[in-house]
Amino acid sequence: MSVGSDPSAARAPFDGRAYARELTAAPGVYRMYAADDSLLYVGKAASLKKRVGSYFTKALQARTAAMVAQIARMDVTVTRTPTEALLLENQLIKSLKPRYNVLLRDDKSYPNVLLTREAWPRIAFHRGPRSVPGRYFGPYPSVLAVRETLNLMQKIFRLRNCEDSVFRNRSRPCLQHQIGRCTAPCVGLVSAQDYAESVRRAALFLDGRSDELSAELTAAMEEASAALAFERAAVLRDQIAAIRKLQARQYVDGQAADL
Repeated sequence: MSVGSDPSAARAPFDGRAYARELTAAPGVYRMYAADDSLLYVGKAASLKKRVGSYFTKALQARTAAMVAQIARMDVTVTRTPTEALLLENQLIKSLKPRYNVLLRDDKSYPNVLLTREAWPRIAFHRGPRSVPGRYFGPYPSVLAVRETLNLMQKIFRLRNCEDSVFRNRSRPCLQHQIGRCTAPCVGLVSAQDYAESVRRAALFLDGRSDELSAELTAAMEEASAALAFERAAVLRDQIAAIRKLQARQYVDGQAADL
């Protein structure tokens, strides 16, 4: 369900406090528009009333204040859950490219997750110019958010995080493999096909397609159970649970990334 401010009042100063008072406390996505109807920003909220109201009831950082000063009208879309809000926000940002979301994305001070483009890709923390070949996911709100995401993703997908110089010179598995956080491609303990599949699934998650990934893993788990491969089914079950946990945490952490 979408709710907008009155377009006929676009020329009058936007009364954000009054608008926020009329909003529901349900989760959803909000969109801010300038007087020329250009889209300024798209954001998500666990509570639309609380989040939208916060732009008009507290001191703001300079960049956020500059954006809020341009608001002529707003629209919101109510969702059933915060996770739905996260997914819708991601879709809208990718398709509409709002001005301030693009500025936030391109700000080199925000950290990203990097999935390198190599025969055996590594997953890593990255901040600064995107000069290393690979896929970049982010930006994330803080270094801590990236570290926590990487920590849980290594438990789920078990991709390597070592530098290439270390990877090329390993003769036996490292500690990361021993504690179940890497499949040890450096010494051939995982096939190229299986490793590539883990990389593909990690990219699905980082690309905001968690529901698609969970459905895929659930189907694989049911297939394994039907084939009496119970150990494999248990691994997939644990992956599904971990992905849902990480998805929920990603939403909460992502709140801090909003302007």
